Amino acid sequence: MYIALAAVVTIYASICLAMFVFQRSLLYYPQPRAVTAPQSTMMLPVPAADLTVTVRPHSGPKAIIYFGGNGEDVSSNLEGFSRAFPDHALFLLHYRGYGGSTGHPSERANNSDAIALFKNVYAKHTEVAVIGRSLGSGVAIRLASETPASRLILVTPYDSIEEIAAAEYPYLPVKLLLLDRYESWRYAPGIAIPTTLIAAQNDEVIPRASTEKLFARFRSGVASMTVIQGVGHNDIGAKSEYIKAIQAALQ
Repeated sequence: MYIALAAVVTIYASICLAMFVFQRSLLYYPQPRAVTAPQSTMMLPVPAADLTVTVRPHSGPKAIIYFGGNGEDVSSNLEGFSRAFPDHALFLLHYRGYGGSTGHPSERANNSDAIALFKNVYAKHTEVAVIGRSLGSGVAIRLASETPASRLILVTPYDSIEEIAAAEYPYLPVKLLLLDRYESWRYAPGIAIPTTLIAAQNDEVIPRASTEKLFARFRSGVASMTVIQGVGHNDIGAKSEYIKAIQAALQ
């Protein structure tokens, strides 16, 4: 009996160790960059990495900084965003390891890189809207809480990655193992700029309850929520209502 119990404990400990060691490979799925034209590319050096930013330069005060999902090539948004937001300069960040950026992604790295990009953009544009989709919503909300952003738009956002991971792996001590928690709930109460949450009706990745929990954490009158009907987590961007919701949020 004791031998069997010891075997079970050993196996469980091995699973926990493997989850701890390889967790970031389960969270981040680096993608290559489809748009590689020099005129659409900005390199941003940061400590220990060189970041690739897909850009559409535009003079004037308005700019958009975009943080994508964990398996997204953000450059794929360039054409559609350029049409939809003609009066904004566009800056689409490729996380470390994505789209030609060097280094390895992590919550700490993504947050520090977001601040570095914001400082670069804000030096040229005084009205900087921040958009974060899925994983990027956690990067965006923290950035907006620490900088003079003008608007915040969160697409398929979550209350925390920790909560989602705990539900995904209920048999593991996720709270003890998790390195990157993306606790959006921490920053929502401190947001004072106009904020829009955009949810997918049939989101199969981020539970609606998590999005609504985050929405409830904003102070009264700061945030609004729009639900795009008939779409899931990954195809929300294909609906015309998606771009319309962002355009409305930027007004």
